[in-house]
Amino acid sequence: MTPDPEVLRDVGYAKLNLALHVRRRRADGYHDLETIFAFTELGDGLSVVAADTLSLRLAGDFAGAVPPGADNLVLRAARALDGGAGRGAAITLDKRLPIAAGLGGGSADAAATLRLLNRLWRLDWPPERLAELGATLGADVAACVHSRTLRGEAKGEALVAIDDSGLSGTTVILVNPRVAVPTPAVFARWDGVDRGPLAQGDPVAAAASGRNDLEAPALGLAPMIGEVLAALSALGGAQLVRMSGSGATCFALLANSHAAEAGAAALAAAHPGWWIAATRLR
Repeated sequence: MTPDPEVLRDVGYAKLNLALHVRRRRADGYHDLETIFAFTELGDGLSVVAADTLSLRLAGDFAGAVPPGADNLVLRAARALDGGAGRGAAITLDKRLPIAAGLGGGSADAAATLRLLNRLWRLDWPPERLAELGATLGADVAACVHSRTLRGEAKGEALVAIDDSGLSGTTVILVNPRVAVPTPAVFARWDGVDRGPLAQGDPVAAAASGRNDLEAPALGLAPMIGEVLAALSALGGAQLVRMSGSGATCFALLANSHAAEAGAAALAAAHPGWWIAATRLR
């Protein structure tokens, strides 16, 4: 009897931008950014098994919103790592995070794919090399390869590790009003004003004194984001309430896990149409 093939598993961890400062527009069309990346324990599930060809199967609550074709970022990551060698893998993506949500879901999935196939194909690439390849796929993919608290600059791919001892284990409530906000549309509405740099030092203090420059343009596209932010602020006890990335997901950092669970339950009861999750920072 032929044994079942070994299944390797990983998580595309949800990314948060604790602060996001948009600076100048670059010659390549991107913007210089300054951000503090943090990652939650929540994410999409990915698994791979050995196969003769590359394939992708989609599952999960948000699978229907994921583009299934060759341009899917998971398959693009697999082809980039393969480098034309013709390796195969059967990839399954359990899509648990909403898309176009400011959580870096596609980037996180691509990063998890790089980590998984690096193991499956026994390439033994170090994380730094995977992150360098990831940066060619998208600005957030490099950070998602590491999936730890980082300061990001340039397009977001110039990364510096920072002390996350004050953040790791912090409880966080994530709320998305089930409104997709495409990143290009948000950037197109940004007013182009450079409002100054993101502070250095302790990430919690730097984030608290900072801002998300994409919040205002995202609110113009999806006014419900303001309702989400107000609902999170009304819970009380939050260290930080902010929109992540280009939206529409917003988050609240709370010191008390019981308060977070109660808050998430209260929000779910008051807003049954919203996607709400309580988790912790990695």
